[in-house]
Amino acid sequence: MPFKYDADGNIVLQEVNGQKLPVFVHSDGKETPFDGDSTVGTISRLNGEAKSHRERAEKAEGALKTFEGIGDPAAAIAALDTVKNLNDKKLVDAGEVQKVKDQAIASVRAEYDPVVKERDSLKTALFDEKIGGAFARSKLIGEKVAIPADFVQASFGKHFSIEDGKIVAKDANGNQLFSRTRHGEPADFEEALSILIDSHPQRDSILKGSGASGGGAQGNGGGGGGKRTMSRAQFEGLGPAEQSAAARDSNVTITD
Repeated sequence: MPFKYDADGNIVLQEVNGQKLPVFVHSDGKETPFDGDSTVGTISRLNGEAKSHRERAEKAEGALKTFEGIGDPAAAIAALDTVKNLNDKKLVDAGEVQKVKDQAIASVRAEYDPVVKERDSLKTALFDEKIGGAFARSKLIGEKVAIPADFVQASFGKHFSIEDGKIVAKDANGNQLFSRTRHGEPADFEEALSILIDSHPQRDSILKGSGASGGGAQGNGGGGGGKRTMSRAQFEGLGPAEQSAAARDSNVTITD
């Protein structure tokens, strides 16, 4: 493990919350304190979760073996229902019974479809509020990014989702992003966005340079919601989605 050493060959320590922790050097050269106790605890917890997932999978696989050989589950269920109707010697034939069942299902569906649509609408609203709000309130965007928050969301929003009510970030390969300081724990929104921007090909155009104006900087209109300017080089360094958004925004002026 690449820890940082001083000139005398001793591991460099950094005090964090009263603890002296060794400094770990990442492959990209960034340095963070390494909390061994926290890391061991996290590994133990993840091992326990992996065991629980494996046991549930094995139980599910065992239950599915009962249904081996059934190629069309829907047809099998329909056949069982028909046989049951015949065995019960009902006064109506199996076809009529099925028709009654279909009507009952249609009635229930008509009653609950609006509820399902409302649920989906609320889920969309929750996503827009949490993800969109996180971009709008981002301290990183306001202080270090040279383009407005909505442009940043257009480019990086696809990497964020909501799982169990929490914002989760993933890289371009679908792998969850983890914190570089809280080892083994998911990266929060600000840290995840910083990691994504650092790995972006147009990183230097996205981040503020000397004299750059953009998200968080005051333009001709005074506040963050007024006129904003960006250079032609900054504009050309944006991705297609950000360029399209910038072209449509009447508050953005592109200068040569």
